[in-house]
Amino acid sequence: MSQIALPLTHSGSDGPDSIIIGESNRAVAEAMAASQDWPFGTAILAAPPRSGKSLFARWFASHTGGGAIDDADTKDETEIFHAWNRAREDGYPLLLTIDAKGWDIELPDLRSRMGAALQLEIAPLDDDTAAQLMLSHAAQRGLALGEGAPAYLVPRMERSYAAIERIVAEIDRLSLERKVPATMSIWRDALDAVQGPEQARLL
Repeated sequence: MSQIALPLTHSGSDGPDSIIIGESNRAVAEAMAASQDWPFGTAILAAPPRSGKSLFARWFASHTGGGAIDDADTKDETEIFHAWNRAREDGYPLLLTIDAKGWDIELPDLRSRMGAALQLEIAPLDDDTAAQLMLSHAAQRGLALGEGAPAYLVPRMERSYAAIERIVAEIDRLSLERKVPATMSIWRDALDAVQGPEQARLL
């Protein structure tokens, strides 16, 4: 488990622009460092919400000399087609990010070009990455989660990037509201508040 070592972080800190690298996104991180090998200089990164795809896009655009179009599946297809042509004419790589649900491209010329691109995805979270991501979100808030928090929370919560962010935010809110440290009673109440007591017991 590591912060991105490309480097995708400027200082190695758990700041808002850092990305935790684990099994779920290691292949993506490695591909970011090897854009010279992308077919037709193009890659499409599919990822679920809050998983770091926008951070990858910002890093790629600012550190590699390449271009990036975040949330390409919500943009005008003709503009994306022109952006692809410019990238090819000027000789720089182009990264596009899309939602994990996929991208139904209507423009035939764009569909053929995107079909030839390198297809990347951020996979579902593994336990270790989920734990590290939880600690990273807490550190950004200046929140001391308490010893054993990831080991308690990760098996009991929805396994998604967005859910981890919500849980940490709720723990922080409850701890501040009650003026007490984040201990197991806070963790449990945060789980109940975010996903309901029945769901927390089932997961």
